[in-house]
Amino acid sequence: MSRLDEADRDHLSDRQFAFPKQRKEPLEDASHVRNAVARFDQVEGVTDAERDEAWKRIRAAAKKFDVKLEERSWRELGKPEG
Repeated sequence: MSRLDEADRDHLSDRQFAFPKQRKEPLEDASHVRNAVARFDQVEGVTDAERDEAWKRIRAAAKKFDVKLEERSWRELGKPEG
């Protein structure tokens, strides 16, 4: 994953984050998208509605950067297939 230093992160617009109000989980490339999915359940202090919106942003970024998502909803994260 490309590493964002504090200055680079500060230059990102709110729209480039899965959680823009909190500026959590940047979505600037495929690696960051995969990381946002992996850390999704670790984001604290957000509502389910904010998670729904964040998941929409993650899905859009995944499509843009050709990242395959198995889950259709964030509620499926970490659940076994079957």
